[in-house]
Amino acid sequence: MPPTEPGPYRAGETALVVAIPEAEPLVGPWRSRLDAAAADGVPAHVTILYPFLDRDRLDEGALDRLIGAHPAFDVRFTGCGRFPGVLYLSPDPERPFRELTEAVAARWPEAPPYGGRFASIVPHLTVADQQEPELLDHVAAELAAGLPLAARVREVRLLVSDGRRWHEDRIFALGRRL
Repeated sequence: MPPTEPGPYRAGETALVVAIPEAEPLVGPWRSRLDAAAADGVPAHVTILYPFLDRDRLDEGALDRLIGAHPAFDVRFTGCGRFPGVLYLSPDPERPFRELTEAVAARWPEAPPYGGRFASIVPHLTVADQQEPELLDHVAAELAAGLPLAARVREVRLLVSDGRRWHEDRIFALGRRL
């Protein structure tokens, strides 16, 4: 049997995300073609913290208490935003996502958002990644017809990589005062 190629992720690496299943009908067809994370098992989401701690280092009780101290909230996605090569839906309000990210990163400073690569936190729901601007223009125009999109945020999901794909490991409910 030939050796298998290593996957793009490390086995045991984790991410904290807010899945937005209400977005799947609108963004799912685009994500399946234009965002490799979708093919790797990652749902339409707004990232809270990636990369997070390795699975074997997690203190689930502390994470449950921290996330539970934040209230559930409503969000609307009313337009698209861009990073170089990336098209995303912009959440409104974005503050509750940012506050969750800041709280988790403050509790676990060894896991800064995006590994510390960016100076600011910009909550977003990625639709297309590593694509040409002309294609992003086309996708943004197509998405506009389906916006605004509303959702209720009630939980944060812990995703764990097996080295090739991401799997939901645990759900932490918002608004649980422990």
